[in-house]
Amino acid sequence: MLKFSGKSVYKGVALGRVIVLRKENCQVKRTRAENTEEEIERVRRAAEQTKSQLARLYEKAVREVGETSAAIFEVHQMMLEDEDYLDAINSMIRTEMVNAEYAVAATGDNFSEIFSGMEDEYMRARAADIRDVSDRLVRNLTGEQETDMSSMEPSVIIADDLTPSETVQMDKEKILAFVTVYGSTNSHTAILARMMNIPALVGVPMDLTAIQNGTTAVVDGFSAEVIFDPTEDICQKVRVRIQEENEKLQLLQNLKGKETVTRSGRSIRLYANIGSVSDIGYVLENDAAGIGLFRSEFLYLGRMDFPSEEEQFQAYKQAVQMMAEKKVIIRTLDIGADKQVDYFKLGKEDNPAMGYRAIRICLKQPEIFRTQLRALLRAAVYGNLSVMYPMITSVWEVRRVYQIVEEVRQELEEQHIPYRIPEQGIMVETPAAVMISDELAELVDFFSIGTNDLTQYTLAIDRQNAKLDDFYDPHHKAILRMIRMVVENAHKCGKWAGICGELGADLELTEEFVRMGVDELSVAPSMILRVRKQVREIM
Repeated sequence: MLKFSGKSVYKGVALGRVIVLRKENCQVKRTRAENTEEEIERVRRAAEQTKSQLARLYEKAVREVGETSAAIFEVHQMMLEDEDYLDAINSMIRTEMVNAEYAVAATGDNFSEIFSGMEDEYMRARAADIRDVSDRLVRNLTGEQETDMSSMEPSVIIADDLTPSETVQMDKEKILAFVTVYGSTNSHTAILARMMNIPALVGVPMDLTAIQNGTTAVVDGFSAEVIFDPTEDICQKVRVRIQEENEKLQLLQNLKGKETVTRSGRSIRLYANIGSVSDIGYVLENDAAGIGLFRSEFLYLGRMDFPSEEEQFQAYKQAVQMMAEKKVIIRTLDIGADKQVDYFKLGKEDNPAMGYRAIRICLKQPEIFRTQLRALLRAAVYGNLSVMYPMITSVWEVRRVYQIVEEVRQELEEQHIPYRIPEQGIMVETPAAVMISDELAELVDFFSIGTNDLTQYTLAIDRQNAKLDDFYDPHHKAILRMIRMVVENAHKCGKWAGICGELGADLELTEEFVRMGVDELSVAPSMILRVRKQVREIM
């Protein structure tokens, strides 16, 4: 019996046979190229073939996981047109007189290593995308056939990491769990696991050569452990847990269509946090009353240039139309120097969490902000859209935001473009915002408390630093008192206050939040029915 611990991406329990996806460690041979221009032409032809394959994968992904999640394959196609990437390959062929296969493999390794070394977790996860594209390009150069992963028995998938190409080819109905050596909470493996509501672990220090296909495994997303070759006693206990979990999920289904209201009649707005339009299916499936946090960053990440106004408008419009008249709260761009998006030209910062991010970028580079605001005001015509601004710490920031909104409104008016000024709120994520929440409440329509950053800034603890896990306490009295203060100050001005951070889904605190007077809880779609059950049991 072997037991390993990792980082849980989605809580749940699974028991089944494993499929170990070992990457064929194909050593690309370096050979001398007598005709370098011919090798460059081979790269060009292989790139065209690769783009055709990616286009087919995109169509398949659209059908299975939605247009927005499938967009990664469009990004991969763009990478094959990226001048830096192609120039690096061609330059190596010409200067070192090497074969195309070697130049592509070496360039892919170099670019992947650069991304893997970045501070931001999201950008580190993109290293898998570069490997995926380069490996596919090498296979097409060598004529190697792609592994068919469409047919398999219900299995626990074990791998170093999973690329988008691999995950989209799998039969999603037959995946019991994911366990990977590498990856992050922003990896495609993690995203897929959350969408599918299946247990998944990343960062598990396994030796794949020691694990055989067909081995029985237990994946426990609650304890973040995987056990290979468990004893029959462990298997029996796990089967009982799985049955209990299934029964709980079935009982939760009975709460669909029911109100999120306490026994004494106190109603709570129960909304969902999402990262893109493709997640809306899970919002509707889990019967959320609305979207409390729509992260607009997905439109900016994983691409080579800023999204256009029209592109943003179509995404926001689609979201509000899909939600009909249910509220959709879209958070304006929350990106910063920790997310190394090259085209933003942000530069490196020693302490990015305290640096140039979110509303600070929008106010210092208003041309980016105006484009997003134009798209939001236009989309507000088509449904119940609200906007909230992140990382607000002062009154002057709110006033400056409103000034820019007014300027955008006048532009749209003069251009005879339909628009609507939506409800506007702010995220309360810093002690500064908490302490002046009485003044801020007079200016805004609502508060949404971002407990992840609020905890980090209040306790002076980097929540990404594993060494500080013992000190990171989101239940700290200071955090709970701050939440109460924000809610009370909002209510004094007749405004509502919600929570959109991870604490919103903390069932140990649900009753306390209700007692505080919190009006809204915004949680992951998979937690909607669990929180509803908790609220309905409160007296």
